[in-house]
Amino acid sequence: MDVMFLVLVFFIYCIFNMTVHRGMKVDLPSAEGAAEPGERIVITIAPDDSLQFNGIASSKEDILARLDELRRVKMDLPVLIAGDRKASLGTGIELLAALKSAGIGNATFQVKGDGPK
Repeated sequence: MDVMFLVLVFFIYCIFNMTVHRGMKVDLPSAEGAAEPGERIVITIAPDDSLQFNGIASSKEDILARLDELRRVKMDLPVLIAGDRKASLGTGIELLAALKSAGIGNATFQVKGDGPK
């Protein structure tokens, strides 16, 4: 019984290590923030100001079109903007303004939770 339990634990551990992590690693700015549970859409701003929609390289127009399609089918998921620390501030502000003008009011910036207290 113990051997079977160890084999089961080993395979579960291997499965978790083999999962594909979507998206790119970004250096998020530090600030205080509350973790929001549940499903969400993540728009990543890379250090070179390129954009990704849930891990897929996209332009701002493509992102707005996809979000509009989701809104039409009543999928009103929160949108997180994960901007790298080295990305320009203008790109983030322009993206947020475009989202707000497209009627997406639940867009916020993602931060690391170890900010100043």
